[in-house]
Amino acid sequence: MLRLESNALEDLGGLARQIVNLTDCKVFALYGEMGVGKTTLIKKLVEILGSHDETSSPTFSLVNEYFSKSAGTISHFDFYRIESEEEVFDIGYEDYIYSGNYCFIEWPEKIKNLLPENVTVLELSLADDGGRILKISQKKLSDD
Repeated sequence: MLRLESNALEDLGGLARQIVNLTDCKVFALYGEMGVGKTTLIKKLVEILGSHDETSSPTFSLVNEYFSKSAGTISHFDFYRIESEEEVFDIGYEDYIYSGNYCFIEWPEKIKNLLPENVTVLELSLADDGGRILKISQKKLSDD
């Protein structure tokens, strides 16, 4: 597990650069409390990947897509409001996840059984000084 820190929420761009360069895995599961900066980190990741699209939380639509000339389609999921795993199939979840494109998943604990076998886990938490702590690990479904 790798541990990175930022001084403030606004500094998550530096962490995003490191994340993209750390792994070949393109599916990321972001864990963290409400308001810790998961969406902000995803915005920075999407920028680093070369997208100029406006990035926002897909809380009600469940998924937003962004495009980058260098990275192709980037999918951003927010499963905070789902009530069952079955709901994600209605949006074509498997097509996104197994597309080979970048996928960022907020609230992956809601779809634990549907995560792909290999995923990069990003655990974001608030530091005592107001900065952010990011723990990065590779996880396989069989690790649970």
